[in-house]
Amino acid sequence: MSGIDEWDEAFEQRLTGFLKENLAELLASEGLRRPARVYEIELRERLVRVEEAIKHQGELIQKTLDFMDVRFGAMDRRFEAVDKRFEELREDMNTRFEAVDKRFEELREDMNTRFEVVDKRFEAVDRRFNSLQWLIGGGFTFLTVVIVLMKFLVGP
Repeated sequence: MSGIDEWDEAFEQRLTGFLKENLAELLASEGLRRPARVYEIELRERLVRVEEAIKHQGELIQKTLDFMDVRFGAMDRRFEAVDKRFEELREDMNTRFEAVDKRFEELREDMNTRFEVVDKRFEAVDRRFNSLQWLIGGGFTFLTVVIVLMKFLVGP
């Protein structure tokens, strides 16, 4: 076993030499060469940059929200103007409808008075026909009586 032990020692020495020569290069290529203190400082700097970026994003969001508030305020004013315009139109239409209703009422009253006049005329015409009917009936009765009397008086 002494050959294996020698071989192990030789391998260990070669490995140690290789690591001493190439360890710095390997660590640098993997990014692990920096000491922990430098790495911590870099992390803190990154953290500060991230915090500043988050703060800047927050400011941008706040500006966007303020801008949206202004836009929504403008939209509210537009809606209020439109509502006011609709209210004015509704009031105008109501006054026009009231005027039309008043005109219809006047026309209805005028038609009622005219119908009353026409009704009076029909009543007068009806009385005339009634009296004319009595007059004709009386005339025929008188003629019938005269004819009958003449037949009895004059003889056959």
